[in-house]
Amino acid sequence: MRDLQHLLFFENMLQEANNELVQRACGEGRLALAYNCCYIPEVLLDVEGCFGVRLRAPRCTNPDLATYYMTNRSCPYSKSILERAFEGGYNFIDALMGQECCTTMNRMEQYFAYCKLIPKEKFFVSFLDMPLKKTEWHAGYYRRQIEKKVIQPLEKTYGVDFSEGKLRAAIEQHNELCRIITELGNFRKLDNPPITGYEFHVIQLVTLTCPKDMILPYLRETLEEVRNREPDPRPAYRARVMVVGSEIDDPDFTKLLEGCGAYVVADRYCFGSIPGRQEIVLEDGKDILQSVADHYMYGNQCPRAMGSENIVARKQFLYGIAKEYRADGIIAENMKFCEYWGYERAQVAQWMSEGFNVPKPIPVCQIEKDYTNAATGQLRTRFQAFVESLEIKRIQSGT
Repeated sequence: MRDLQHLLFFENMLQEANNELVQRACGEGRLALAYNCCYIPEVLLDVEGCFGVRLRAPRCTNPDLATYYMTNRSCPYSKSILERAFEGGYNFIDALMGQECCTTMNRMEQYFAYCKLIPKEKFFVSFLDMPLKKTEWHAGYYRRQIEKKVIQPLEKTYGVDFSEGKLRAAIEQHNELCRIITELGNFRKLDNPPITGYEFHVIQLVTLTCPKDMILPYLRETLEEVRNREPDPRPAYRARVMVVGSEIDDPDFTKLLEGCGAYVVADRYCFGSIPGRQEIVLEDGKDILQSVADHYMYGNQCPRAMGSENIVARKQFLYGIAKEYRADGIIAENMKFCEYWGYERAQVAQWMSEGFNVPKPIPVCQIEKDYTNAATGQLRTRFQAFVESLEIKRIQSGT
């Protein structure tokens, strides 16, 4: 297939957190509001005069200083973010919206304030206390947290306007972006898709790291281009896989996987589009903030949600997505020392491969990885063997 017109531009936007579009937005006097977790209500960070940016640390391979503060057995994603903060890589941000669902990430975000890493007089860090369960009461609690920990500090510190009209405008912009990403993602369901998993990964990442109003024109053009794109006569992949796991914000991981003969049809990980790119539904007569809270709490598939009903529901959700996108197998990943996803990865592998609480088994390949693709050779060997096993299964079944 011919290269996408804006692919190189998108790739360049991922080279640094303070990319070209971020610099342009900051130059216009807009507030850069950083966050690290899909529990943070992203849409509220994109009201007029602000833009949200999901923090990444591209090419950070040696978080030595952060390790001094956080020990060797800390999540490498959190350490890499802290290391880049010590290096001055996030000096453009005006606030950091944190959360208390992950101890390591919470500690990393605290150091932004304790060590005064951002040289801005009004910079602050705020922490949401996320509920452990999904009930009506917990949704109400989360809504109050949003108001107390996001809206009120931004109103008081920077005078941000969270009036109903501003919120509705931000939600509509968010929903348009979600519709574009969803349509692009749906192409992956085809036998011979006009978009690669790598390209989709890059596009999804720029929606998290660039001001949405500035990236939307490029996304609209890309969607139209993919609609009319002619795929190669024969699909290049040997097996279709779904990737499940924690923070995967390096598109080279997807490129490595697809270089082994796989095609990544679905991205159920912390930086992925499933379930992060579903539209926010506003119901008549329902409080807007409650609608936002319900969307982020009930739709989130983070393994932090406790209770047997949530544990079972997550596996059934994965099974449904795998079937919808016609995945031959699942890659279950966790970042080193990630307690939540470490348990979840082991459960996913056993439940899916044995067909426990799902209609039938699905082959699973388990991996544990660093923040960067340091062990590329080992991963390539694992992926090649898994793809070969899926291909053999398909040949034997006659499909």
